[in-house]
Amino acid sequence: MSHPTSPAPAAQRHPINTPPTRLLAGSKPDRVIVARRVLGIDPGTRVAGYACLERPATGRAAAPGGAGAVILEAGVWRLDASRGVPDRLVELEADMSQAIERLRPEAVAVEALYSRPKNVATAIVMAHARGVILLAARRAGLPVIELRATQVKKSLTGSGHAAKHQMQRAVQSAFALAEPPSPPDVADAIAVALCGLNRAA
Repeated sequence: MSHPTSPAPAAQRHPINTPPTRLLAGSKPDRVIVARRVLGIDPGTRVAGYACLERPATGRAAAPGGAGAVILEAGVWRLDASRGVPDRLVELEADMSQAIERLRPEAVAVEALYSRPKNVATAIVMAHARGVILLAARRAGLPVIELRATQVKKSLTGSGHAAKHQMQRAVQSAFALAEPPSPPDVADAIAVALCGLNRAA
């Protein structure tokens, strides 16, 4: 008859080699984050946007457009809507971990949680997705850059309350793209990554 072994302490199961760091726009960071490659995430429990941006090293060709960065990869993760939220979170964690392994970012950028009273239920569900993103980033030893949504929008459009189509057009212009990124989740992820990259410069 076998006997279950006691689980190892969390620190042994998931070693993290960097101190927990959050750089929130407008606040003082625990330590300075310097990164030339940032993975930006627009969390969701049905569709999640992601984008990995890199700032060219000194001496290399300049990035197209006025963003000063190049898009290495961007897209969306479409989670199985027929499954419950717990199962979709498992999918999201797998997609995030694979992206980190493939793209090798130096930091992860994500919007800070914010909700209006009428959107509390939505914010709670979104918080689940954010938690998965934060966990995957820290498990990989990556610093996390948290940004306010209004700060991200203002950095590209000049308005902290820009609509989704305005963000898409702004991203298109900043990176000299042939057309606006679609769906909007992609544009949001690119904007988050760019704002995070500028914060980590």
